[in-house]
Amino acid sequence: MVLSPLLRNTGGLKGTDIANVTDVSRATVSRWSSGHKSPHPRTQLMLWDLHYMVMRLSEYYSAAEIRAWLYARHPQLDGARAMDMIRDDRSEELLNILDRLDADVYL
Repeated sequence: MVLSPLLRNTGGLKGTDIANVTDVSRATVSRWSSGHKSPHPRTQLMLWDLHYMVMRLSEYYSAAEIRAWLYARHPQLDGARAMDMIRDDRSEELLNILDRLDADVYL
């Protein structure tokens, strides 16, 4: 699940992106992906949030656009980046933005 096909193919994310959002080394992500280690439960929650965000964003954007959306500063988030918000356990705020996308409020 750490670097699932959805995150890699649909979200355009790489191991480095996972390392950045979870605040671990690239080598740790590699160990997770190979099954030699498992992420801490809090980290697993972050990864599930990221997975869900990518799934929702894929309804609107290509892989490159999803990756850009996750790293860009957003005016509707007071200039915050989605990746930072996921890391800081603020995914609920991101879900509100995605709900607005569903309602065609932000395109």
